Amino acid sequence: MTAPAGPRKGRPRNAEADAAILAATREALAELGWGGLTMGDVAVRAGVAKTTLYRRWPSKNELVVAAVAEKLDELEMADLGSLRADIEAVVGRFAELLSAPETQAALLALFAEATRDPLLRLRVREAIIEPQKRLVLAGRAAAQARGELPADTCAEAAAAAVDIIFDTVAGTVVHRMLVSGEPATAEWISAFTTLLLHPLTEIAAG
Repeated sequence: MTAPAGPRKGRPRNAEADAAILAATREALAELGWGGLTMGDVAVRAGVAKTTLYRRWPSKNELVVAAVAEKLDELEMADLGSLRADIEAVVGRFAELLSAPETQAALLALFAEATRDPLLRLRVREAIIEPQKRLVLAGRAAAQARGELPADTCAEAAAAAVDIIFDTVAGTVVHRMLVSGEPATAEWISAFTTLLLHPLTEIAAG
């Protein structure tokens, strides 16, 4: 359906203000934790009115989800010529993002709170987890175009594969860096990629 013509109601969103607010949210989470974070404090840090904040994000839950989603949206799956290179690049960039104290604090706080709040957990899935599966879709498509992976013959099986690959990569990197507290070195990323590629290439070879 085409939207009706005419001027849009309300004030236009300011991209710079949005970015400042979301950055201030991650900063406040790193310093204060979930319980200490308030909309008023974020507004002061970002240099905006509290009403501006509430117009954009009506609750703390929505604000924190948006702050985390914005950071993870920086991830891109570049086509570097091989599935190994693509995986190593995106895992390395993900690890780099997770090494920032603000990102760590925001993710840990959000995941902890989501275990107690089913609606927040659903919002995390809708706004963060599902959109980031675009990386797996892009990586698989590039590998299939290069002949490294077979073409999909069943949409249901392909969707299940995307879910498993995403959960494996995201879960492993998050566990290593945020739970175990170990760095994702180049050597570790290479070893992890080898382990991940083995079943994928076995399927292709078969």
